[in-house]
Amino acid sequence: MELIHIFVHIGTIAFAISGSLLAIQKRLDIFGVLLLGLTTALAGGVIRDLMIGNIPPTNLADPQYFLVALLSSLSTILFYEKIHEFKHSITFFDAIGLGVFTAVGANAAISLDYSQPFLIIAMGLVTGIGGGVLRDVFAQEIPLVFRKEVYGIASIAGSIALIATYDWLTPTISLYICLTVTLTIRMLAVKCKWNVPVVHRKSKAS
Repeated sequence: MELIHIFVHIGTIAFAISGSLLAIQKRLDIFGVLLLGLTTALAGGVIRDLMIGNIPPTNLADPQYFLVALLSSLSTILFYEKIHEFKHSITFFDAIGLGVFTAVGANAAISLDYSQPFLIIAMGLVTGIGGGVLRDVFAQEIPLVFRKEVYGIASIAGSIALIATYDWLTPTISLYICLTVTLTIRMLAVKCKWNVPVVHRKSKAS
């Protein structure tokens, strides 16, 4: 359980920074920056818990996650110039959050004795992309998962890796594999410009 808590805190920090960076770039006020950071960090876990009937959601029942996200957002405001110096900083922190929360979400389903692969993958996906989707919607951006970029597919691949290794390896190693697969695919997709094919409408001849 200690490893899970470490993973959750890493993902919370990464997603809070990601949301706050985008909010600052969108020139939101301090409240908007904090709210977008909190939403990005906490919303995926809240949605997952509501779907599996874990009420109240862990992220709301335990204030430590809220405080970690809040402090991460405040730190982003204070040290924005330093953090922004890193090229593709939003993409990098978002990829870490995606990998961590995919692993945590899929593991949460398994720990509750759910064995259906589709459900496990769905919980990993919802936890991984939920906060990012709301972040982009609030910032008036088309969510990454709906664009041509490889994003949701990376989360799905990570959950499949967790399922495939869970019965053969220790849960700890399976979590690391899930995180690594998701993060690697996402970052390789960015570096190599891998994209999911876009549906093009055929224009009617006039």
